Amino acid sequence: TEIYTLSLHDALPISFRNLVAALGLALFAVALLCGGAVHGAEVPRQALAYRSTLIRAARVEWGLDAPTATFGAQIHQESGWREDARSPVGAQGLTQFMPKTATWWAEMRPASGPAAPWNPGWALRSLAGYDRWLWERVRACDDCNRLAMALSGYNGGLGWVKRDAALAERLGLDPLTWWDNVETVNAGRSASNKRENQRYPERILRTLESLYEAAGWGPGVCP
Repeated sequence: TEIYTLSLHDALPISFRNLVAALGLALFAVALLCGGAVHGAEVPRQALAYRSTLIRAARVEWGLDAPTATFGAQIHQESGWREDARSPVGAQGLTQFMPKTATWWAEMRPASGPAAPWNPGWALRSLAGYDRWLWERVRACDDCNRLAMALSGYNGGLGWVKRDAALAERLGLDPLTWWDNVETVNAGRSASNKRENQRYPERILRTLESLYEAAGWGPGVCP
């Protein structure tokens, strides 16, 4: 004997089912346009333990309008909010400072204390400060492009950002625009390093930033 079950969807009039289907497609389109978590991404639960520390640190360096959602997205990309994270090349802690970079930053900012990349408080304060330091040393046509260049510097080194911008200008591209201009050229890195560095601002600013904005972490910088 065959048993047939009737779902709520099947019980609805055809015209109403069509309306529901159309509404579902519309909501999916809105999620795509707004950068919604259509790929299942979400703010890790452990991030909440560090949220207030990050926001305070960012506002000290950047003011009350600090792009705190961007920094949350950056840490998400760096370590997934795991304070014991270690990369294959030796980057350490929440913000994945390399040991030499951590030591250099501590010398640059003696008030922050000795280098302590495994310490979440030191790591979060240093990420906000180092991002600001990079921001002040790049030029761009708007804040979104400028922070993309600063993030590229965090990931691959400020010198490469400047060399790529100079090469972009020689090739007739806009050296003040990261997206589709500076990001497309390579002044000498290996292809794999260039791909990683290109994707780093892309994922933070165009995928994860909106996730943290929607979760109430404050503003980002990219529309």
